[in-house]
Amino acid sequence: MLLIPAIDLKDGQCVRLKQGVMDDATIFSDDPVKVAAHWRDQGARRLHLVDLNGAFAGKPKNLAVIRDILDEVGDDMDVQLGGGLRDLDTIEKYLDMGLRYVIIGTAAVKTPGFLHDACDAFPGQVIVGLDAKDGMVAIDGWAKLTGHNVIELAKRFEGYGVESVIYTDIGRDGMMTGVNIDATVKLAQALTIPVIASGGLSSLDDIRALCAVESEGISGAITGRAIYEGSIDFAAAQTLADELSE
Repeated sequence: MLLIPAIDLKDGQCVRLKQGVMDDATIFSDDPVKVAAHWRDQGARRLHLVDLNGAFAGKPKNLAVIRDILDEVGDDMDVQLGGGLRDLDTIEKYLDMGLRYVIIGTAAVKTPGFLHDACDAFPGQVIVGLDAKDGMVAIDGWAKLTGHNVIELAKRFEGYGVESVIYTDIGRDGMMTGVNIDATVKLAQALTIPVIASGGLSSLDDIRALCAVESEGISGAITGRAIYEGSIDFAAAQTLADELSE
């Protein structure tokens, strides 16, 4: 079970939002490169970046700091990025900078042809991010609930060739209320590609619960607020996950 620290970038700073609200941001550091190096040194094997400004603008907005992060840790860990990825040229630019995976979220739902083209152009490097509430997919920074069932949409995208699915329960993200294990397992059971859990990770008990269902197809979990506020010690959590996954 891979634990993946999240660095959410807003105006060049490392922040965390509550339930995707840009005006409800807690600033954890004004040096995201130092934060990335810290998680690497704590034993992280993958890093999750989100360009929050880019997600809302529809184009890259934190390019310089993302390049600096890749220069610092890109040789030591896989880095994945979401936010503002709306065209193949932008994806290619990031992959050429050393990014391992791109995450396509809202654009995948709004323009599935773009996701299909990205999977064809960059096989094995495209992850789809699906945010859902009560089983229905949300887009535009969680501002809009669509009529799409998350499992049906994930199965369609699996057919396009996405590498994996990041599943976020937006009712729990940033709220420290625990992962929605049941919904995550239900999604993983419907797919043959891996599912990465996201949203609500708050304690080592969540790690234990996720490891217990890892065999259903859950390959990792993204963690943010919990490791910044200290309710989870990242190094201890990854060690526990490794032990339980043996």
